[in-house]
Amino acid sequence: MLVEPCEIPEVLIVTPKKFGDHRGFFSETWNKRTFAEATGVADDFVQDNHSLSAETGVIRGLHFQSPPHAQGKLVRVTRGSILDVAVDIRTGSPTFGRHVGVELSVENWRQLWVPPGFAHGFCTLEPDTEVQYKVTGFYAPDNDHGLAFDDPALKIAWPVKPADAVLSDKDRKHPRLADLPAYFEY
Repeated sequence: MLVEPCEIPEVLIVTPKKFGDHRGFFSETWNKRTFAEATGVADDFVQDNHSLSAETGVIRGLHFQSPPHAQGKLVRVTRGSILDVAVDIRTGSPTFGRHVGVELSVENWRQLWVPPGFAHGFCTLEPDTEVQYKVTGFYAPDNDHGLAFDDPALKIAWPVKPADAVLSDKDRKHPRLADLPAYFEY
């Protein structure tokens, strides 16, 4: 497993080994012991999520859960490709309001570790993209929050114009960073 820190060091790119031959390939996409040794993250995953986005330009996010139900996420793509984004929303953090954007695809086999304290979202780069991710906390509707994907203060270079993004009604109504309560402290 290859682990690469991002510009925000708590966010990690994790690339599992992949072994191929004439039949196809085999990959151990997650192993608790190997992941903990390679990343230093020993959190337990409690739920797996799987989404399909039919169109290019679908943006899901930016989402997070507040304490005491905060979630870390390990995100991967099993079909297609995405621009995966993590925004630091930890008040007092030296990287508060900054983001990391990483392309994840079935071809590059990368995964992104998004720790608690970050808003997370992605944009599909091709149709029929499937994303799977493990989370460290169960879904808690009362702690489910979001951040405006198109907040100019975030300076996210989405691969689609905001007016052309395919979004849920819920994702169109999230507050900007300046209006977000301090859910996380650094």
